[in-house]
Amino acid sequence: MSYTKYIGKTGYSLELLSAHTHVILVGSVMMMIMGVALWFFPRAEKSDTKYNPTLILAVYWVMTISTGGRFITQAIKSFYWLEFLDIFIFTFSALQIVGMILFFYSIWGRIRSVGSHIREAKGEKF
Repeated sequence: MSYTKYIGKTGYSLELLSAHTHVILVGSVMMMIMGVALWFFPRAEKSDTKYNPTLILAVYWVMTISTGGRFITQAIKSFYWLEFLDIFIFTFSALQIVGMILFFYSIWGRIRSVGSHIREAKGEKF
């Protein structure tokens, strides 16, 4: 982005701003939230059929490849007007959404309150 503004003197295109925003928000923030969720929430119960470590690994790769692909495709589109890149941008965006949905579907059984029922039994009000 610095090159296009200061050396190329073309300013920022919407494609370049969108690529930058998605690599920060989805690539950094969302992936960090997903990683912390895996670390923070208690282990899945043995009876939880939704949690699958192999699925989590697949989701990681889907998110990584789709975020990188979207960033690269939108960066290229900001310099060259190529119509077929729109299909790739849409596909990578859809894969990002599918990855997030699959991740939260998989760890939903791990999201439970730990200890609040004990505090409520002692009379604590929330």
